[in-house]
Amino acid sequence: MDTVKVCFVGIGSIAKRHIRNLRYIAKEKKFDIIIDAFRRNDLPVDGVNHVFCDFNALPNDYDAIFITNPTAQHLNTLKIFQEKGKNFFVEKPIVSLSQINEARELSLRKDSYYYVACPLRYNAVINYIKENVKVEDVISVRSISSSYLPDWRPNQDYRDSYSSHKDMGGGVSIDLIHEWDYLTYLFGFPQKVMSMIGKKSELEIDSDDYAIYIAEYEKMIVELHLDYFGRNTIREIQLFTKEDTIIGDLVSNSISFLKRQKRLDFNEERDDFQRREIQYFLNKIMNRQQQVKEYYHALSVLELTQGSVINERVGTDTK
Repeated sequence: MDTVKVCFVGIGSIAKRHIRNLRYIAKEKKFDIIIDAFRRNDLPVDGVNHVFCDFNALPNDYDAIFITNPTAQHLNTLKIFQEKGKNFFVEKPIVSLSQINEARELSLRKDSYYYVACPLRYNAVINYIKENVKVEDVISVRSISSSYLPDWRPNQDYRDSYSSHKDMGGGVSIDLIHEWDYLTYLFGFPQKVMSMIGKKSELEIDSDDYAIYIAEYEKMIVELHLDYFGRNTIREIQLFTKEDTIIGDLVSNSISFLKRQKRLDFNEERDDFQRREIQYFLNKIMNRQQQVKEYYHALSVLELTQGSVINERVGTDTK
């Protein structure tokens, strides 16, 4: 594939980051890339060749469609854009909570690759744990993501963001779904989970601002804390193993071994691991791989965020 042709549906901050990283990778790997966008207005976008407002005017030959609009619009976008592209990159959360059952029934193309964003899997800290820590040595895990929602998007009033509104797919339990995603990536799905999800702060939002879980596996326990009100950002995974206590800090990109008094520092920025994710997706579509498993995995993780544990299900309804 000498030229990769993609279209973005929705141009927000994450779409602009992906566009920048796509162009970086194309230059580094020496292939041509054509990037279009579909949005409500035809204002130009940096790095985008053509902006379309008319769905019928869109070409039908995109190698990939990037679905980066608000969560509540993902499912409908996926439905109507299956005729416009071959492969699909969907931002997390994959759909809104109320759409899970409908999403499971969606007929997917058997010749396509469906990928749902999970960038923390490509973070150096999570990569190190995946490759170097034996699951059977872990007795207990604590994971936390605590930050202050008004600081997330400095150029936007937090009260206007989708995060603040449950009907737009907001709420810390699904906004910070990345924690459950990397936990299932590292350890699989738990056998049992208990959760408390609600709102306690004075933030002017109608979505949940805390979610706390205790999950039980056959030979280990997991505690997870998520919130929108922590004034100092904390994002850590703490592993209590047979031989040591290991702290993975995703803010400083470091791992500390408390008993051994050893520390590893990974000098990388957010774009570094997000480029690894984009490269992973490009490798799949360039090698013409087809897969729907990651789509259904993402739906199971979304159910898990609400304290619902099921066996991971893979759909078979394809077209």
